[in-house]
Amino acid sequence: MATIFTRRVIAYVIDFFVVSSFMWIISFLLSMFAGSNGSFKIYNYFVYIVPIIGLIYFVYLEKTKQTTVGKSLMYLRVVSRNGYPITWLQAFVRNLTKIFWFPVIFDWAIGRFLNSNERIFGIFTNTLVVNEIQY
Repeated sequence: MATIFTRRVIAYVIDFFVVSSFMWIISFLLSMFAGSNGSFKIYNYFVYIVPIIGLIYFVYLEKTKQTTVGKSLMYLRVVSRNGYPITWLQAFVRNLTKIFWFPVIFDWAIGRFLNSNERIFGIFTNTLVVNEIQY
C-alpha cells in the first residue's frame, strides 16, 4: 500500500479536478449570460472567484465530513491531534495555502524539512491527516 504522503498527493490532484469541474460548470453558465456581443468581462473576476470556491470546498468538506472527495477516495481523514473533528478555524487556517494551489508545495516542503509528515499549516493548527480506518 502507498504511503500517506503519496495518497495525499493523489487526493490533492483529484480535488484539483473536482474544483476545476465546478469552475467549468460556472464558466459554462456564465457564458450563456454573457451574450453574443462578446461581453466576456465577467471572466475578469475569475481571478477572485476560483480561490474562494477552492477555499470553500476544502474548508467546508474538511469541517463537516472530515474529508474531501480526493481524501475520501484515498481513505484519508482530517482530525485534530486530540482525535476530535477539526473546528472551522482549524479548517480555514490549514487550507490557506490552497487558495492559489501552488503555495501548498512550499507548505509540504517546509513540513518535510522539519521532519514531519504534516504540512506546516497542519502543524500550526494541530491537525493530522490519518488513515480513515484508524478513526
